Amino acid sequence: MLIYLHIPYCDSKCHYCSFNTYVDKFETQSNYMKALYQQLSFELQRFDAKPQSVETLFIGGGTPSTVDPALYAPIFELLHPYLKKNAEITTEANPNSASKVWLEGMKKLGVNRISFGVQSFHAQKLKALNRAHNPQQAKEAIHTAKTLGYEHLSLDLIYNYQGDTKELLLNDIKEAFSLPIDHISAYELTIEDGTKFSMTPEVRQENEDLAFFVTNEIEKRGFKAYEISNFGTYQSRHNRGYWELKNYIGAGAGAVGFFKNKRFYPQTDIEAYVADPLSIIEEVLTPDELLTEKIFLGLRSNVGVEKALLTEAMIQKADTLCEKEKLRCDETHYYNDNFFLSDELALYILG
Repeated sequence: MLIYLHIPYCDSKCHYCSFNTYVDKFETQSNYMKALYQQLSFELQRFDAKPQSVETLFIGGGTPSTVDPALYAPIFELLHPYLKKNAEITTEANPNSASKVWLEGMKKLGVNRISFGVQSFHAQKLKALNRAHNPQQAKEAIHTAKTLGYEHLSLDLIYNYQGDTKELLLNDIKEAFSLPIDHISAYELTIEDGTKFSMTPEVRQENEDLAFFVTNEIEKRGFKAYEISNFGTYQSRHNRGYWELKNYIGAGAGAVGFFKNKRFYPQTDIEAYVADPLSIIEEVLTPDELLTEKIFLGLRSNVGVEKALLTEAMIQKADTLCEKEKLRCDETHYYNDNFFLSDELALYILG
């Protein structure tokens, strides 16, 4: 089982961000963390969580580094009996707010992996994306985390923003590999409704070559792709758990949980969530919907698709793709080595 905690506070709203986040309402943080504790207590019972049954904990957002470690402490105390001895415990962080004091505080709580929202080492691009940090802060934060003894460090990069060139992106990749990281998430810029960039969609480039370029440059430096946007000598167990469709608790305003064949959606508004963290909408997924998700997620990652899940017609189509060397197969699974074709391959099998 996995746990995801959503922290909806940010020091600035990135122009591409569609997540449920707020750059104000910081005065609600203390009550919000208490509400998070209340929902988690409820979810642990609903999921029938057993001692040492939680494989991974991921704190995302938003910007978890805007919340003082002291406010996380009761939650870690609550979760401690349920966490496996070697649980992967990740928090996202922004370089400008992940101070040495904050990093020390989170490490004392048990966090062993940090995912830094870097996006670029190009100062002008960071400003255009409305990021709150500069390139030097990103490097310093990652070096500080390494010095403090964090076992696993990751950073995010964004590409296909207007003006991105191979030269600029190659510099970003070289800068990333000069740092003590074992994982990179490289995301293509997407324009989501309701974001600042939705009013200027031309800021997104349509350059397929850059996607292949970024992937190749990262891979040839030793970070193997294990999903369309994720690379590393270390593979995030939490990420992989999502793609394997494992059960996961989603706690916080705007989080999503999943258990067997149900999805759970807590309220998104901070005040409403604080007032009633147990007001949660349930969605029941059909067997066909679950199978569709497993196929899409399996083919866009190295998880693959289990043959036993597929109908005879689907198996015939998948076998045809193997004959044409579009898929790779063994006795139990189908695997896709070109993640950029994953959606087309999934649709063909499902069709």
